Formats: sequence, C-alpha cells, structure tokens
Amino acid sequence: MMLGLRTAVYRVDDLEAAKKWYSKAFKTEPYFDEPYYVGFNIAGYELGLQPDKSVKGDSILAYWGVEDIQAQYNSFIKLGATEHEKPMNVGGELMVCSVKDPWGNIIGLIYNPYFKLPE
Repeated sequence: MMLGLRTAVYRVDDLEAAKKWYSKAFKTEPYFDEPYYVGFNIAGYELGLQPDKSVKGDSILAYWGVEDIQAQYNSFIKLGATEHEKPMNVGGELMVCSVKDPWGNIIGLIYNPYFKLPE
C-alpha cells in the first residue's frame, strides 16, 4: 500500500551553500544538520540534502504543494534557481511547474486544490 510522499532527497556538491539556499527557498531551517545529510521538515514531509559530486540528470521529479504557484516559482528564480518548466495548467485548477536548483536538481511545485491530506 502506497502512503504518499515522505522524503525528497536532492544531491548537491556544496552542502553548506545548498543548506543556505534551501533554508531561504523554503523559509525554514534544517532540523537535522550533519556533514552526510541535512534534513528539513516541510509541512510534515522530509526534504533532504546529501553531498554528492556525481553527475545528475532529469530522472527524478517530486512535486511540493504550494498555495500560490506563480509567487513560489518567482521566489525560487529570484534566489538563483533556473527555469525547468514554467507554471502551466494541467487540467481544471491544477497547476504545475519546476525549477532547477543551483546544483541541477529539479524541484517540482504543484497547486492542487483537489488534493486533501487524510485526517
């Protein structure tokens, strides 16, 4: 049985710089901070950073829920992320977009008023 997103891990070649960038981008400080892993609690979900100097590709995409997709997209771009996919409607009120962080990782954003967490 699938239980939904628990953790999204991004591999970065400069853990200190990534920790600072993600703290600003997600407006929160890490709750776990070690040389081998930095963990953030994003509304009950894990965003992890791992040091890794290897080549990355576009094979992984996790979407983080947002209330205002254009504002969050603009905020990430202002912080140094680059466009991967501009905000677009994918049916009804559903909107998605993605950016690449300064280390080449894709961060997906989704506005989905139809999705509700179980209570």
